[in-house]
Amino acid sequence: MADHRFSDPEIAAVYRAIAERRDMRHFRPDPVAPALLQRLLWAAHHAPSVGFMQPWRFIRVTSRALREQMHALVETERQATAQALGERQDDFMRLKVEGLLDAGEVVVVALADEREKHIFGRRTLPEMDLASVACAIQNMWLAARAEGIGLGWVSIFDPVELARLLGMPAGARPVAILCIGHVEAFYPRPMLEMEQWAERMPIDSVMAENSWPTGA
Repeated sequence: MADHRFSDPEIAAVYRAIAERRDMRHFRPDPVAPALLQRLLWAAHHAPSVGFMQPWRFIRVTSRALREQMHALVETERQATAQALGERQDDFMRLKVEGLLDAGEVVVVALADEREKHIFGRRTLPEMDLASVACAIQNMWLAARAEGIGLGWVSIFDPVELARLLGMPAGARPVAILCIGHVEAFYPRPMLEMEQWAERMPIDSVMAENSWPTGA
């Protein structure tokens, strides 16, 4: 046994959180305990980041009026996305894509401004700042699932308009609206799979050795 290995129950818990994590859209309105929200933010802030740049910024949205403005932004983009989908427009419009007005907490995750000064690990791959923020969101997502709290990542919005609403400085960019809250139940499978929007690809179709996966 490896010296640094977790116990079997601890390992099982990690894999369970990964397997049962869901992008939630249906929430109960009861509040999230402040200490619990702080634990989720702690998990996000302890994510890995390229060059230890920590490019994430978190904005907790407690104003109902601001939530409603954000909801309107999402609805505008939802309609535009539906139009762009062509023959899948009606299928898309039947999907619930956010829980902004229902969830106990709403947190916007953004990229900080002045990121150009961080070139360690980004000189040839500048998008590693975005990858780092995605790691922070995933940490938060897995912690939320372990805590029995739902989290939904909303990306259907105009980032320029959302940045304006939130008073972000030039160069900062919103990446995600996170709806966080109590749920009646977690979906047994990913919602888009249950709605027959898409299916998870077999792992063999996305993995190969020494060259690009055949047929990928």
